Amino acid sequence: MKKIRISFTDGTFLEADKDIRPAIFLNRFAQDNRKIIAIKANNEICSLESSVNISCTVEPVYADTKEGAAIYRRSLCFVLAAAAAKIFPGKRLLVGHSLGHGYYYTIETGTAFTEEDCKKLKNEMTALIERDLVIENSFISYAEACEMLERNSMSETRKKLNYICPSKLQVNTLDGFSDLAFEPLAGSTGILDVFDIIPYQDGLLLRFPSSDDSTKLPEFNDMPKLFAIYKRYKEWGKQMGVTSAAGLNQIIHDRKVNEFIDITETLQNKCISEIADKISEKKTAKVVLIAGPSSSGKTTTSKKLSLQLKALGYNPKVISLDSYYVGRAETPKDEFGNYDYECLEALNVKMLNENLVDLFAGKEIKLPSYDFHQGLSYFKGDTMHLEENDILVMEGIHGLNDKLTPLVPAEKKFKIYLSALTQLNLDDHNRIPTSDNRLIRRIVRDYNYRGKSAADTISMWDNVQKGERLHIFPFQNNADAMLNTALDYELAVLRVYAAPLLRCVTPLQKEFAEANRLLNFLNNFQTIPATAVPNQSIIREFIGGSAFKY
Repeated sequence: MKKIRISFTDGTFLEADKDIRPAIFLNRFAQDNRKIIAIKANNEICSLESSVNISCTVEPVYADTKEGAAIYRRSLCFVLAAAAAKIFPGKRLLVGHSLGHGYYYTIETGTAFTEEDCKKLKNEMTALIERDLVIENSFISYAEACEMLERNSMSETRKKLNYICPSKLQVNTLDGFSDLAFEPLAGSTGILDVFDIIPYQDGLLLRFPSSDDSTKLPEFNDMPKLFAIYKRYKEWGKQMGVTSAAGLNQIIHDRKVNEFIDITETLQNKCISEIADKISEKKTAKVVLIAGPSSSGKTTTSKKLSLQLKALGYNPKVISLDSYYVGRAETPKDEFGNYDYECLEALNVKMLNENLVDLFAGKEIKLPSYDFHQGLSYFKGDTMHLEENDILVMEGIHGLNDKLTPLVPAEKKFKIYLSALTQLNLDDHNRIPTSDNRLIRRIVRDYNYRGKSAADTISMWDNVQKGERLHIFPFQNNADAMLNTALDYELAVLRVYAAPLLRCVTPLQKEFAEANRLLNFLNNFQTIPATAVPNQSIIREFIGGSAFKY
């Protein structure tokens, strides 16, 4: 029998028969008792229970890394689904959005989870984990998959098979419970010993560790404003009959997508209009500060909000925070010696506040400019002053942080937080992460406007998210209003642009695992042509063809 060669990152290798199991060589990766939850073989993530059957370079996936934490979360979700099937037979457990380091779940009947319910589920999960059961992976026929999902009351997952119809499907099985396999899970349950279940609102929170420390649960920080936005959109999705990727696929298949797009865009415009009304009702607001994570649609939102403010008699004027960079020579550096353009100290906060104070006092100011090529701040003669009905609109990552505008009284500020919080799930038990939605937007935009490959964007995404955790998310509850910028049809449009870019990432690149994961994720959606997207849609900020100038 021909041998395969297993190479390791330290330069060593072994030759083995095909179908070698990772457990045989895991001892090569022992590192300070860190938990190994999976492996990468040729930059593809594989379960510890899988078999290696081709020559490859192998490295461990530790539980205290971003990729490892994602596997940990998915595996916990699967264990919860198995426990719920036993504790609440015949009832649909539905995953919702993330909240802190946890996922919100409900029961389809609408009955609220009690503390006793949560205790039963936690005890059952604990029992499954303490038994260190193998999470089995196998293939079944299409007909068997349909029957299994119907038997387990997973109607949205079953509906998915009306539009994704392979002859065989991969399933995960634990203690007699099976569900469709979506992404790799932990090899067995024993590693999943840090979790909690607590009642929250009408549902429950499945809590899990952060990616930095897999040994403990972080403190729970409630976000009631964000939850209220999610709840509003979730109820709207139920009214529309579109709560999952399969629901969207059905509308596309039935040729009803144009009306759905119109309704979706109208709802978002209505929400922007409501925010404009709140600004007007405040009376004293002189500057609107718009903040949100990368690719949340800040630029288009500022333009659409400006139109709504004009309809109310305001004359919006835009100040770009990019113009207030201090210059490369004064820009702080991060721990790796790179310029940190996302920290507050990269901006000339003193000049910005002096300009705002002067504007509100009726004075004319000289607006700075910034040359990104040379890294220099300069003046080119632009000026600004405010008339009676003028209102400033500023968008940037620090907008919700009062340290950006310490000299501006609170009554003169109106803060808006943006989040691309889709209410769609992939199916009953698999959610659509907000960060995935934004990353796919960013991949498309970076290619269209910045000449970057999908691998380029993926490689810097961790740093982008690090900046968001430091400079945006801690201040979201300071917002006077929140806007959900996700559009429930957008992933079907973005797939057309993103999928070809993701396919160009090769197994020789370390970004392959993430590109492959995103590609598999997008395969859950039928496609919608760009011609169906309105020219003022936020999606146009990423795919091009917008009526707005950027």
